[in-house]
Amino acid sequence: MSTLTLTPVLGHLDLLAMPVVTALASLPAESAAQIEVAPVDPALAETAAFCAEYDQPLDASANCLVVAGTRGDVTTFAACVVLATTRADVNGTVRRLLGAKKASFAPMNDAVAMSGMEFGGITPLGLPEEWRLFVDARVAVLPRIIIGAGIRGAKLFLPGRVLAELPHAEVIEGLATPL
Repeated sequence: MSTLTLTPVLGHLDLLAMPVVTALASLPAESAAQIEVAPVDPALAETAAFCAEYDQPLDASANCLVVAGTRGDVTTFAACVVLATTRADVNGTVRRLLGAKKASFAPMNDAVAMSGMEFGGITPLGLPEEWRLFVDARVAVLPRIIIGAGIRGAKLFLPGRVLAELPHAEVIEGLATPL
């Protein structure tokens, strides 16, 4: 089992995707000061593998999922932050929130190109401003969550309320259902 070395994120911007670095600069200082980062093996970026290797709780791990909703010729992108122990309600709650006729996970190439982040490391910090950001209410209340850092080789550790306070964040009850 590997160990994690958590350090204040502002001292290790090299462990972040560039959009995440930019987003951190716009956060209130007290919020940014609560975020820590740890380097991880990029081959273990997927949540289950990461939690097993680094002995981290699955119920404190969150995933940032990029979704695309369509209505006619219009496609709207959004991000959903849900616990790893839950499943985003893409075809119900997310579709209704987007006012879409159909919603699905965005194609990986689109998610990566539009976010400027690596697949398996996409995080809500630094996403495009025009995207809506849905944060499951269960995530927002946790004292510490684990989420991607924009690259596969690092994880962020922060209070859930920091995500809930991000610009454009919407805390949604029922965004996800337990697995």
